[in-house]
Amino acid sequence: MTIIQSSIRINASIDKVWNVVSDLDNEPKFWKGTKEIKNISREENKITREITIAFKDSKCMQEVTLEPKQKIQATFTKGIIDGTKTIELIPIEDTTEVEVTWDIKLSGLIGMFTGMVKKHIKNGTDQALKSIKQEVER
Repeated sequence: MTIIQSSIRINASIDKVWNVVSDLDNEPKFWKGTKEIKNISREENKITREITIAFKDSKCMQEVTLEPKQKIQATFTKGIIDGTKTIELIPIEDTTEVEVTWDIKLSGLIGMFTGMVKKHIKNGTDQALKSIKQEVER
């Protein structure tokens, strides 16, 4: 598995940050690697969805678990990505630290390009965090 980590400090309360990051339908607005989302089902804090990622418009299935004002965990259940993307919120005084950890591997032949794809995911995650910070702090 490949681990990719990134974080950013946002000058806002955890409530304000949670309102933005937990709006999963808006994910493509911040995460440029996610092109489209189709929600399949929702039961309490669990969402099953199909996402289209930028890499060759590949479709992946995810189960997303929301732990309000703490964590969002997206588990890839089908597609070229296997593993998880976890977004954690950590309150620090009047600010919120947002930490993103990818623990993934690429399946099939695409696995050969893990190093190259890792760089794209890291850059995309850094950009998403900057965009989320701008949105929350305005």
